[in-house]
Amino acid sequence: MASGMAITLDDLVKRFGGEVAGDGAHAVGSLAPLDKAGPGQLAFLANQKYLPQVETTRAGAVLISPADLEKVTNRAGSNFIVTPNPYAYFARVAQAFIDLATPKPVPGVHPSASIDPAAKVAASAVIGPHVTVEAGAVVGERVKLDAGVVVGRGVKLGDDVHLYPNVTVYHGCKLGARVIVHAGAVIGADGFGFAPDFTGEGDARTGSWVKIPQVGAVDIADDVEIGANTTIDRGAMADTVIEECVKIDNLVQIGHNCRIGAYTVVAGCAGIAGSTNIGKHCMIGGAVGIAGHVTLADYVIVTAQSGVSKSLTKPGMYTSAFPAVPHADWNKSAAIMRNLDKMRERIKALETALAGAPRREGESGT
Repeated sequence: MASGMAITLDDLVKRFGGEVAGDGAHAVGSLAPLDKAGPGQLAFLANQKYLPQVETTRAGAVLISPADLEKVTNRAGSNFIVTPNPYAYFARVAQAFIDLATPKPVPGVHPSASIDPAAKVAASAVIGPHVTVEAGAVVGERVKLDAGVVVGRGVKLGDDVHLYPNVTVYHGCKLGARVIVHAGAVIGADGFGFAPDFTGEGDARTGSWVKIPQVGAVDIADDVEIGANTTIDRGAMADTVIEECVKIDNLVQIGHNCRIGAYTVVAGCAGIAGSTNIGKHCMIGGAVGIAGHVTLADYVIVTAQSGVSKSLTKPGMYTSAFPAVPHADWNKSAAIMRNLDKMRERIKALETALAGAPRREGESGT
């Protein structure tokens, strides 16, 4: 990853903290893996299994923890930035390099954009081609709306929001400062609410589903990031709420009236049904399905492909998915599972028979 500008290790430490072990005047201009980095690049060690590569890397410097630096036997000619969390440090440096390499956007409104006269758009905002901003919307300072974005009536976008191409934010929704929403995401579509109104049975059944108006909105706090083609439904009456610094992957469905607690992360293809409350600092794995009207405590981890059908009231890791096994083994296990009810009845019968059987001399009753 090229940044287009080199930064000395001393300057990096002044900006991001840590300590230099080696030549602080050495400059780096990009990031690279340990096994591919050159003298002008910065690498990092965040996994113990790559420790041997630190001895052989050609990187200009390595981000490393104090404990791992103690394990490096040959430091001659090498430079290090010592920090407790090299991975997070790497992320911050990567952001800085991208900022240096990216041309600064020019504020203004593209001629093809449609801005309602009753909308308020900050002069510092960047409004791209074919963007629509409806009446009553408020677009904050330095907001960037890429091509094809639709901002509905009464929407409020905080400062430094970035909506990638073809994002749609329905009426009345609110996005806090520095929210990032990736391409194709939909914020504030109607929640899935229909009341059954049927009479009769079988072929004689008549009636229909009656749509329940979804008059709530979506309230997204500061520093949230939402992945491509993710959908977050508006509430039926109260708002759907996404608290600060939540990170949501691509292709996630969040139903109406959910609340996602601060600093929680949700991986791709997860589906969260309506009126679910997820606590703070939770981790929801890929393809997890969570039933409606359940609560997850703070610090809950749900592993990939698990199904959650009831509340998880204590912190910890939860798993329900069956790991992949050879097909023949699965068939054997499935056959056993189909007969569990019969096995249960046989065990109960054996227990009853044993309980009524006369004890042999010398046997205790325990």
